[in-house]
Amino acid sequence: MTNTSDVIMRLKEVRAEKNLSYGDILDLMEKNGDYLSKSTISRVFQEGSENLSFRYEETIRPIAKALLDIETIEEDDSINVQTMKALLKYKIQRIEELEQQLEQLSSTYEEERAKTNERHEREREQMSKQIEFLRAQILMKDQRFDTLLESTLSKDLRYEELLALIMKAREDGD
Repeated sequence: MTNTSDVIMRLKEVRAEKNLSYGDILDLMEKNGDYLSKSTISRVFQEGSENLSFRYEETIRPIAKALLDIETIEEDDSINVQTMKALLKYKIQRIEELEQQLEQLSSTYEEERAKTNERHEREREQMSKQIEFLRAQILMKDQRFDTLLESTLSKDLRYEELLALIMKAREDGD
């Protein structure tokens, strides 16, 4: 049973062999603590369903668990069945471990992302303060430059007036 198609065909064989109705399958699933809708179960067992796509964990596994009792390795099972059940148990355990690891990594990622966002926000605030400070400095320098320019122009005007008076006094004295 290496792919979903093979698993579905085997499940159909087991259902026919045990002569189980969809209600019987639902009852077996409930005993295992699993639940699927009757319509989902009927889709899995409809003709040609082995060519459809089903999620293993959410759909196929609960049905297989109920029909094949894959969670329990029994002594009267053949070696092949025991091996397959052991393999399935291992795969289920591994999937659960990987799901936990994924959840943990997602949590760590979200924490790091939040820290990074906080750091970026602090940096943005600091940069905004620096920008405001530099704008104030530019404004102050512009005001000083304007005052200095005004003073220079005023001084130049007085210099020109004084020079004109001196030139006029020389002309009058000559």
